Parts: sequence; structure tokens; C-alpha cells
Amino acid sequence: MTKYDVAKKFQLQGEIDSITPYGEGHINDTFLVTMKDSSTQYILQRLNTKIFTNYRGLMENIQKVTAVMQNIVQEQGGDVSRECMQLIPTLEGKAYYVNVSDCWRVYVFVKDTVVYQVIDSPDVFENTGEAFGRFIARLDGFEANTLCEVIPNFHNTVDRYNKFLTAIEQNKSGRADKVQNEISFVKARADKLSLIVDALERKQIPLRVTHNDTKINNVLIDKSTGKAICIIDLDTIMPGSLLYDFGDSIRSGCNTALEDEKDLSLVDFDINLYEAYCRGFLRGIGEKITVKELEMLHLGAIIITLECGIRFLTDYLDGDVYFKTQYDDHNLVRCHTQFKLVEKMESKSKQMLEIARKCKNNLSDSYTNRKLPTTSRL
Repeated sequence: MTKYDVAKKFQLQGEIDSITPYGEGHINDTFLVTMKDSSTQYILQRLNTKIFTNYRGLMENIQKVTAVMQNIVQEQGGDVSRECMQLIPTLEGKAYYVNVSDCWRVYVFVKDTVVYQVIDSPDVFENTGEAFGRFIARLDGFEANTLCEVIPNFHNTVDRYNKFLTAIEQNKSGRADKVQNEISFVKARADKLSLIVDALERKQIPLRVTHNDTKINNVLIDKSTGKAICIIDLDTIMPGSLLYDFGDSIRSGCNTALEDEKDLSLVDFDINLYEAYCRGFLRGIGEKITVKELEMLHLGAIIITLECGIRFLTDYLDGDVYFKTQYDDHNLVRCHTQFKLVEKMESKSKQMLEIARKCKNNLSDSYTNRKLPTTSRL
């Protein structure tokens, strides 16, 4: 079955003119569908079902979240056609089409937008932060536990640590003796790894709908205004903590070096970018953030960065079976970069906390004068 045959299974408006590859994604196959009247375009995607084995649960998550998001945007007077992703149903009214083992879906293409692959200014990062904060705020009150875990225990740092200990014990690659310093680095910080998990279990912070892939290139920027308007790539939508999303944005965005930089002297934590993102994120989420979450934002950044380093080190011990590598010690180099970033964050953790408090205090009187909730309404 060709892409044209698949596209015709969906409720597209008009006659198809062309279907061409689109974007820079490395997981799903993405195509731009242009109609002959040229006024309407769609995004056609084939999911990578080898990675997303529970594609039915994944699509149910997206269907639930986008439906709620569209209603909220409309209630707030926003532009539904630009501020949230819109699934196009199949001819039978379903959210996706399955052909043998292939799962396909169609979204409305949001015109006159761009995505950034790198952060070229604090303003861009601040806009990104506002978009992700607004995304979480709009879904505040959504019953997150009704969503399936597309990737079980994805940010369960206790589980990640236990898998790490197992990898040391099994030592499948025979490399454990080589990385004793790295192992000691993790074990010395083991107590930090349970902080978010414990806070969720004790209901000290709310369980929320989280994006779990908060890279800058998952935000659409309006070409005319330069403002972030829409969060895309919802495949990893799951229940979690906003600390996961905030932390991963900071991990990926505030590193002054590449993720696999061998020269660790180039690795630093850009506190100015941190402040820009924090300012945008808190403006976006507004009064929906709790006191406890605010006080833990800096810990979210440290813990998620540590988690990422642990994942690289675990894979190195297992023989490089998960992450693609280009040379023998590639995962170890990645691990070193994350651990150096952790150290840099730890040295500035008090400053990070004060920045979060300052950004919150500087927000508009429309909600800063109200008392922050100590727990979620969920």
C-alpha cells in the first residue's frame, strides 16, 4: 500500500497533490501532504512500532489529551487551529489507521511556523519555557492516571538506579573495573534519586500529564510574532511530574557543550539560560504550580541530568545495546558530559533556587498576589 493509498484512508479535505518527506525526526516517518487547492496541508506519520510497541495506548493518550487541549484553548479564546495539535480521523472515525503492522496518523499542518534545532538566544529559550509551562497549566486537573505509560518507568529514577546496580553486578561488557570512579559518583548521589519519586508517592507534589521530550525542536514558533504557540510530538505523553519536563529542558538547553563533548573543560551550566527558561516556564504555568514544585525545580534539573548520565553508564556496562554509538567509549563520553553538568548544577543549586523564587515573585499581579496551592486539585 502506497502513502497515497494510506492518506486516502483519512478524512482529508480536497484532492491530494503531493506527499513529500518532512522534518528531521529520527524515529517516525513523517510526510507533508499538500492538497491541490494548496490552501490545506497535513502531516502524515508512520509510527515506529518497534520503539512504540503499545501504539494503541499511545494513540489513545494523544486522542484524549488533544481533545481536552482543544476545548481548553477554545474556552480561553485561543486559536485552536494553531495552538494545539489536531488529529484527522480515518474514514471510519478512528484516530489512526493500521495496515498490517504499520500504524499511521494524520495531523493538521500548522502553517507559518518554524522550529529551532539549537538555542540561538535567551529569548528563544524563554519562549520555549513559556510554551511548556502553558502546556502543563492547560492540562492541570486532567486525570493523568487515566493515561497509559507508553514507556513504563521512563523517569522512575529509583528503577533506573536499580537497573544500574544490576548492570554493575552482571558486568556484561567486562568494563566495570574501568569505570569505578563513575560508579562511585552515582552511588554518592543515590539519595537524590528518590526525591521526586517519593514526593509523588506521598502526594507532596501532584501527578500531572507530562510531555517527557521537552526539546526545543518540539515547539512551533510563529513566524510573524516569534512566539511559541504549539507543543508537538506527543508520543511520550504520560503521567509524571512537571519536574521531569522542566529538568530535561534545562539539561538539554543549558549545557554549553555538545552531549558527547570529549573536552570536559567546555562543559558548563549556563545560569543565564536557566533564568530565561525559568522565567518563561513560570509565566506559562502561572498559579498552577505548587509551592513544593517551585522549591524543587532546581532539583528536577539536577536529578534528570544525573538520570541521563546513569542511563549512558548503564548502557556502557551492558555493552552499548540501547543507545546508538559511533565508537567504543561513546556512551562513556556521554556519561562524563552529564556528570560534569551535574557537578556544575550542584555548585549553583542555591542560585538556581533563588532564581526560581525571584522569577515567581516578579510575575504579574494577576496571579502572584494569590496564595499558591500546596497540593494539586487532582
